[in-house]
Amino acid sequence: MKRRTFIGTSAAASVGVMACKTANAMPTNKITTTELKGNINHSVCRWCYSKIPMEEFLKNLNELGIKAIDLTGPEDWPLMKKYNIHASMCWGAGKGILEGWNDPKLHEELIADYLRVIPLVAEAGFTNLICFSGNRNGMDDQIGLKNCAEGLKKIMPVAEKHGVVIQMELLNSKVDHADYMCDHTEWGVELCKAIGSDNFKLLYDIYHMQIMEGDIIRNIQDYHQYFGHYHTGGNPGRNEINDTQELFYPAIMKAILATGYKGYVAQEFIPTWEDKIAALKEGVTICDV
Repeated sequence: MKRRTFIGTSAAASVGVMACKTANAMPTNKITTTELKGNINHSVCRWCYSKIPMEEFLKNLNELGIKAIDLTGPEDWPLMKKYNIHASMCWGAGKGILEGWNDPKLHEELIADYLRVIPLVAEAGFTNLICFSGNRNGMDDQIGLKNCAEGLKKIMPVAEKHGVVIQMELLNSKVDHADYMCDHTEWGVELCKAIGSDNFKLLYDIYHMQIMEGDIIRNIQDYHQYFGHYHTGGNPGRNEINDTQELFYPAIMKAILATGYKGYVAQEFIPTWEDKIAALKEGVTICDV
């Protein structure tokens, strides 16, 4: 997946922001077993902690009571299963963020790739597989929506057969992912309607949508039936989700719960603290309503 390369670049671009936040850095804290309330199913995006060896990270998650990881592929799953950690959002198919389903020239390749990976996800006992719209590159949004729907409809019968949910991530095109097409909730909702399958949903990234449109809780209330997964992140800066940023996550989590959502909420902030696992623990605690 090219997302790995892209994310590395994106994380590097955040260094300036992170350097400005040294005043917010916290001392290292000893990790202790966390008692969670059980209302929110907690997950975490692996790439934010990629410098921590995978097995060490899995042990950290066991200590914190976190049961799942987002954005892992088949190469990670055997070790994750050893530590009883679920893959809450899988990847391993597609060409990354920049090149996606809005380009009909890529459909043949994308269809073959997703048809290969969907059974692997199901066989491993997982449900969610990420996808992306791709960048506009001058394309009209309605044409891009039509192209996405036409391509994705061709993999939905296999996704439905295997019980796999294909989830397109909503990303901001203002700060992090210039020119990305699926950058507003309403566009994504219209795509869901065009595809017309319960096995296609939106990955609602709270950080990204705060940048593009705000009104987070209202959009969750109005469109939750189209959201299959959630990501967190502090704005501005995509760092810790505490009082150093503008979003109030306890209220957002309560709004998600009020919709009857039973899936996972994955932390996707870039930790600035020296003790990155302590930062993760704080984020999970804030969201554990």
